[in-house]
Amino acid sequence: MAIPFSPVNIKFTVRRSHPELVAPAKPTPREVKQLSDIDDSDVQRFQLPIVHFYPHKPSMAGNDPAQVMKSALAQTLVFYYPFAGRLREGLGRKLMVDCNAEGVIFIEADADVSLHQFGEPLQPPFPCFEELLYSVPGSEGIINCPLLLIQVTRLKCGGFIFAALINHTLSDGLGIAQFLKALAEIAQSACEPSIPPVWCRELLNARDPPRITFSHNEYDEVPDDETRSHVMVHHSFFFGPNELKAIHKMFPYNHHGPQNSTFEVLTAFIWRCRTIALQLEPDKEVRLMCSNNVRGKSTLVPPGYYGNAFVFPAVVTAAGKLCRNSLGYALELVKKSKAMATVEYIRSVADLMVIRGRPNLVSSRSWLVSDVRRAGFRDIDFGWGKARYAGPAMAGIGDFLGASFFIPHENAKGEEGIVVPICLPLKSMMLFIKQLENMLISKL
Repeated sequence: MAIPFSPVNIKFTVRRSHPELVAPAKPTPREVKQLSDIDDSDVQRFQLPIVHFYPHKPSMAGNDPAQVMKSALAQTLVFYYPFAGRLREGLGRKLMVDCNAEGVIFIEADADVSLHQFGEPLQPPFPCFEELLYSVPGSEGIINCPLLLIQVTRLKCGGFIFAALINHTLSDGLGIAQFLKALAEIAQSACEPSIPPVWCRELLNARDPPRITFSHNEYDEVPDDETRSHVMVHHSFFFGPNELKAIHKMFPYNHHGPQNSTFEVLTAFIWRCRTIALQLEPDKEVRLMCSNNVRGKSTLVPPGYYGNAFVFPAVVTAAGKLCRNSLGYALELVKKSKAMATVEYIRSVADLMVIRGRPNLVSSRSWLVSDVRRAGFRDIDFGWGKARYAGPAMAGIGDFLGASFFIPHENAKGEEGIVVPICLPLKSMMLFIKQLENMLISKL
C-alpha cells in the first residue's frame, strides 16, 4: 500500500453521476485485432492514470466541459474504435481486441473545491485523487473490461479536472497523448483528427522463428527478497532551471564530444540518491531501466502509430559500487542503457516475449524512468487553454512502484522545469529528501 506524502491536506466532496458507457457515434468495423508482441507483455498489463487540471476561462462560460467531452469522445471513438472494444486472451497469452463497440466508461462529477486549493506547486500526489478518478466496480481488470475510463469533474471556481484510466496494452505515452489530442481537436469542432490513427501492430511482432539476440537484464529471473511490510509513500520533486543547472555542474564537462543531456544527468543524480536512501547491502544488485521509444530511431513504425513502441534496456551494478563511486559512474550507466535501444534490440524483446511467455520486468531493487516531456500532454487543449498540470497522476506502473516519470511543468514563478514523482518506503523517502538537499545546497 502506498499513501500520499504531501503538504497539501484538503478535504472536499465529489458528487458523481452514474457511470455510463459511451460508444462510437457511428457504426465501426466489427473485427478482432491482435496486439503486438511489445503491447501484450506483462509489464504493459496495467491501467495508467493521467490527470489534467484546467483553470476557469471566462470566454468558455456557459460551456459544460463534461458535455463537450462526452460528445467529442463518441466522435473520437469512430476513429479510435479499438478503445471501445474489449481485450481477449488467446493461445500463448496473446492479447487481441474484440472491436465490439461496447464503449468506454464516462463519469461526470462536481466538486466543492477550487483549483487554487490544490496548492502550489500543483504536482503529484493529489489529495483525494480516488474521488477525481473513481474506480468503477468491475472495471479494474485488463481482460474483458472497458479499456478506457474518463471522469470530468467541474470545480466551483469554474475550472475542471480531466482524469483518465487507460489500459496500457493499447497505447504507450505518445499513443495516449495522440488519442487525447484527437479528442481535444474534435472537442473544438474538428471533423476528424489531424493525425490519422494507424494500427499496424504486426510491425512489432516477433520474427519467425523468434531469436533472442541480446542479454535482457530487465527480464532476468531474480528472487524478490524485498520486505513488503514497509509503508510506501508518494511524493514528487520539481527541478527548476537553478536545480538543473546545479546538477549539470556535478558532472564532468566533455571537451571532445556531445554534452550530457538533462535526462542523463538528472537520471544519474536521482538514481544514485535513491539508492543511497534505500540503504541496501553493498553487494546487492540494483537495476536502472530507461524507457526508450523506437519512434524517430527508424521507419519501423509509421506516423500515427499509437501502440506501445518502447523498451526498457536495463543496466546492472552493485548498490555499494553505485553509492561509492562518483556521479560520473552512474552517468555512464545511464548512457549505456540509452545506447542499447536499437531496432535489433526491440526485435529481440518481441522475440523474448514469445519464447518466454511474456514475462514481467524485474521489480526488485529496480528504478524505471520514463521521460514524457515530449509526449505533448500539456498541449492538449479542449477549448479551455493549456492545463496547469498534465500527465501521469503518480509514480509507478501497476504494481511496480519503482517507476518514475519526467513530466514538464511550470512552477508558480513561471519557471519551466521537470516534475519527478517517486514512491519509496517512508524512512527511505526522508533519507532521499535529505540526500537531495545536501547535494543541491552546496551547488545552488
